[in-house]
Amino acid sequence: MLITGIVNPHVLDLVSRVRHTNALVIADAAFPFWPEIETVDISLVKGIPTVLDVVRAILPNWKCGEIRMAEEFNACNTAVTRNAFRKACKGIKIQFEPHLDFKKRVPGAIGLIRTGDTTAYGNMILVSV
Repeated sequence: MLITGIVNPHVLDLVSRVRHTNALVIADAAFPFWPEIETVDISLVKGIPTVLDVVRAILPNWKCGEIRMAEEFNACNTAVTRNAFRKACKGIKIQFEPHLDFKKRVPGAIGLIRTGDTTAYGNMILVSV
């Protein structure tokens, strides 16, 4: 039985299938459903868990080369929120692009983890090395 790290079997299964240059989407509660890719929904209630909770759980054991986010994130969030996201990314380069371009990348991901987060444009695509 797992007692540390990620203990959700569906999240572990999804993350374990990521290989070189594959992507994994960490999305907020309102992010659209994408029938082309597997979705693991771990939302419980509004705000729980957050995108950052998931990122903090995944990144310690993830070879991440870059993170993609919508550029609208910067305009719609406070400096405190922006800094919290940067800090959680542990120095990994964040590429910002228009939200519509961000969404075009989603079907190419291995899967999507849906959270209960409500941060405006707080969705992330983690791209493995």
